[in-house]
Amino acid sequence: MRRRSFCAGGLAALGAASIPFHRALAADSGADIPAVGLDGRELTLKSADIQDLRAGLRGELITVAHPDYASARRLWNPAFDRHPSLIVRCAGAADVRRAVSFSGARGLLTAVRAGGHSVSGQSGCDRGLVIDLSRMRAVEVDPVAKLARVEAGALLGELDREALAFGLATPVGTVADTGVAGLTLGGGVGRLARKFGLTCDNLVAAELVTADGEWRRASATENADLLWALRGGGGNFGVVTSFTFRLHEVTPVMYGGNLQFPITGGREMLRSLGDIIAAAPDELYVDVAMGTAPENVRWLAFNVCYCGPSGEAERVVGPLRKLGKPLKDTVAATPYDQLQGSGDLRGLSPLGAYGKGGLVYGITPALVDVMVGATESAPSDGLMMWLQHQGGAISRVPPKASAYFNRGASHNVGVFDSWQMSAADVERRTEWVRHTWTQIEPLTRGQYVNLAATDDRETRVHAAYGDNYPRLAALKKRYDPNNLFRLNANIKPA
Repeated sequence: MRRRSFCAGGLAALGAASIPFHRALAADSGADIPAVGLDGRELTLKSADIQDLRAGLRGELITVAHPDYASARRLWNPAFDRHPSLIVRCAGAADVRRAVSFSGARGLLTAVRAGGHSVSGQSGCDRGLVIDLSRMRAVEVDPVAKLARVEAGALLGELDREALAFGLATPVGTVADTGVAGLTLGGGVGRLARKFGLTCDNLVAAELVTADGEWRRASATENADLLWALRGGGGNFGVVTSFTFRLHEVTPVMYGGNLQFPITGGREMLRSLGDIIAAAPDELYVDVAMGTAPENVRWLAFNVCYCGPSGEAERVVGPLRKLGKPLKDTVAATPYDQLQGSGDLRGLSPLGAYGKGGLVYGITPALVDVMVGATESAPSDGLMMWLQHQGGAISRVPPKASAYFNRGASHNVGVFDSWQMSAADVERRTEWVRHTWTQIEPLTRGQYVNLAATDDRETRVHAAYGDNYPRLAALKKRYDPNNLFRLNANIKPA
C-alpha cells in the first residue's frame, strides 16, 4: 500500500511585545500564577503543579514569562486580544490528555486552538488555559482505501494539497488557511459540498480526549454516539486530536473563478440567479458576495466552481455570465488548489473582524432587497455580505443522521465587517453589522455554528441543532458534565 505523509511546521514566531498583563502575573515561571475558573472565581495555580505539568509534556508550556508568549497568544482575528495564563502547545494526544486533566481537576477556564481561525475569538481566553494543537499538522493519505488521517492542527490547504497529489479530495471550506478541526466540527460548507456532502458528512472516525482526560476513538463501531455528535456538534464533546476522512476522486483542474459586477442591477441579477441555481447540477457551486471597497465602490460577485465534466462547463456556467456585464471575469479552467487559496489571508490576519450569520431557504425578494439595499447604503469600505451555496448532497442526508440538523437550507447568509486595528470607527462599523442583521435575521431559520458570534443569544444555538438538541445535551452531560469545553457555540449539559 502506497502512503505519503506531510507534516507542516508551526506558526512562525512574531516578535515578543511588552504587554501590561505581564505585570499582573508572575515575573518568572517558578512562581504561582493567578487564573480564573469556569464559574469566574479567582484561582491560584501553584508553582509545583505548573512545573509538574511542564515536566510531563513533549510539547511546550508557555507562560507570560516565555519569549514566545506574545506570538503564541495571538489569534487569527486580532479584534480579540486574549491573555491566557497558560498555553500548552501540544506535541501529541498524550500532551492533550495532560492539559485536559490539569484544567478539569481545577475547574480552569479552557479554550482549544487548532487552526486558530475562529472569527469569534473562541480559540483563546483570558486568564485561563489554551490547549494549542497548531503544531500537530500531519496529513497522511491512503490512496488505496481513499482515506486521509489528519491531525487537528492542519489547515485546509494542507489537506487539499496532499489529497490532490493522488487525484483525491474531501469537501472542505473555501479559505485554505482555515483549520480542519473547527470547520469539520461545525459542519463544513465549501466548493465540493453540493457534490460530496459537508466535511462532517465525510468524517469516518476521530480520536479525541474527553473532559475526564480519557482518550477515545469514535467511529461507526466504537463510540458511535460520539461520532454522531462530532459531525456538526462543534467543540462541545472533547479535544479532537485527529480526523479520518473519506476521499473522492476529482480532477485537479476545475472550472471556476469570480464574476464581479457593479451593485447596480444587483436585485435583478440575484432574482435570476435563484432560477439558475434551482436547476443547476450538484457539481455547480455559486457563492454570492457583495460589499464595499475604497473610493465608494459597491460590488456584487459570484464565486463559481464547477467540478463536473469539463465538456459541460461552459454550458452550465454560461447563464451566469448572461446576468450582466461583468467588471471582472476570471472564470476559467483553474487548478482546484488555486481556487481554494484565492481567499487566503496568509498567517494571522492584520484586520479585526466581526460578523453575524444564519441559514436561509431560498433567495427571496425580501432577502435580496435587504442585502442589496444595505450594500448600497453601507457607510465605509470593508463591509461585506454573502450567500454560501448549499443544497445538493447536503440536503439528502436525513436531519437526524448527524448533529448537523438544518439540511434543507439553500444558503448560509453572513454579514461581516473588517477593519485596520488602528481604525477609529470600529463601534460604528460593528453597529452597522448588528443593525443590518436585525433586518436579515427574521428571514433566516436556523444557525450555522461556524458563523456563531460571541454575542449571539442562546436560542441561536438551539436553532442550529433543532430536534437534535436534546440528544446532544444528553451526550454533553455524559462526556462533559461540568461543561469544561464551553468556549464554542455551547450546548449545555442536560
